[in-house]
Amino acid sequence: MRRSIIAISIALSCALCIPVQAQSWQSDVIGVTQSQLSAQHWLNQNISAKVLMQPEQIQAFNQKLIRDNDYIVDPLDYQKTLNKDDLEAAILTASAVPKSPRFYTDGRQLTAKHFAKYTDNLNLNAVKNTNNVRFGVVVKRTALRTFPTWDRVLNSGLDKDLDRFQESGMFPGESVAVLHQSTDKKWLLVRAYNYLAWTPAEDIAFADANTIREYKNQDDFLLVTGAKVSTAYVPNGDSRSEVQLDMGVRLPLMAANEVPHLLNGQNTYASHIVQLPTRNKQGLLEIKPAMISKAADVNLGYLPYTEANLIKQGFKFLGERYGWGHDYNGRDCTGFVGEIYKSFGLLMPRNSGQQGSGEYGENSRFDKNSSEQQKLAVTKQMKIGDLIYIPGHVMMYLGEQDGQPYVIHDVKGLGYNKPDGRFYSGSLNGVSVTPLLPLRLSEKVSYLDRVYNIKRIR
Repeated sequence: MRRSIIAISIALSCALCIPVQAQSWQSDVIGVTQSQLSAQHWLNQNISAKVLMQPEQIQAFNQKLIRDNDYIVDPLDYQKTLNKDDLEAAILTASAVPKSPRFYTDGRQLTAKHFAKYTDNLNLNAVKNTNNVRFGVVVKRTALRTFPTWDRVLNSGLDKDLDRFQESGMFPGESVAVLHQSTDKKWLLVRAYNYLAWTPAEDIAFADANTIREYKNQDDFLLVTGAKVSTAYVPNGDSRSEVQLDMGVRLPLMAANEVPHLLNGQNTYASHIVQLPTRNKQGLLEIKPAMISKAADVNLGYLPYTEANLIKQGFKFLGERYGWGHDYNGRDCTGFVGEIYKSFGLLMPRNSGQQGSGEYGENSRFDKNSSEQQKLAVTKQMKIGDLIYIPGHVMMYLGEQDGQPYVIHDVKGLGYNKPDGRFYSGSLNGVSVTPLLPLRLSEKVSYLDRVYNIKRIR
């Protein structure tokens, strides 16, 4: 009996050792092989190791962008007071009632009465002749919203993935100018470096501008280079426990001589110790030491700005679900490229139109009179990392395969013409690798038809 049990055990063990066969390749995505869904595939294409911009050039690039581009600011340089007209204009600019109809997720159309509820919470009655601007630091990944509410609203297509009150996201360590507070005191109107919108008050810690600037601008910092990294777990509900940090987050390091052997009961030798911004009970900024594993996808300082790193950073998001305005704990097309470029310390405007129309970088612009041949000639000269703009969307160039330009992008829809000419409409809804030229918005309109700019950041 004992021998029978042993024999059965051995048989089961051997059965469990049989390698699992690879899943058969089935896809409705045109022109993509499994190997092309690997960063290494593109890294093998004679990628240049040349550093495209030195740190001092990147710093100069950002300074010029802040100076010349209307959509990028340094929040800590924001004016210290706003008069009544300017503050009211800022509030109404951020929270303009849309001209197109809006619907709740259950299909009910928003009425003037519904919008009155949101505009009442704008707290316009509290605006004074002179209004002090405060400053703060983001302490957790958070949202930027059109109105001070979590209500989800949709356009007439009732696509529940596209919350039209969702504008963007912010991440720990980012600074903001705080212009106003909602009537219910749960929301703050903030000017982030690339957007003006409402954010939950509980996610902002207040401090004076000089204190924040000194905190942010330290030379020794840890940069998050993975799609998402978390601080170490801390028991008892500590605010430093498992804080999510997205790609591009920059946190100052603790000075080596200030790092204890034990932190929150854990030895620190296998971790980076960062200065994490937290919010105390009074809503003020309190910097606390936090641990990030040395095995995490992070870097001491910014990554070198190279073609190889552009590819590596892009592929770290591969397969992440599309999140309109950083919804769904993800990002959209501009968030995708923005976070990649923040890995090198480069800033970007928030929206694709703001990026595509911006004069920064090297631009190859097209208008309605530009021919397909003119556009194809430029695509043949593209370099890895070039950004391709169509209305409402941006893609990053990966390289050429069999004469076809390929891109990686965070994209919702999928469309192309089948060999018989019929238009196929599907969905990608995530970070995807695709060829550029077969993609279409309709049977008669291709992506290439709508390309209005190809931008190179140099």
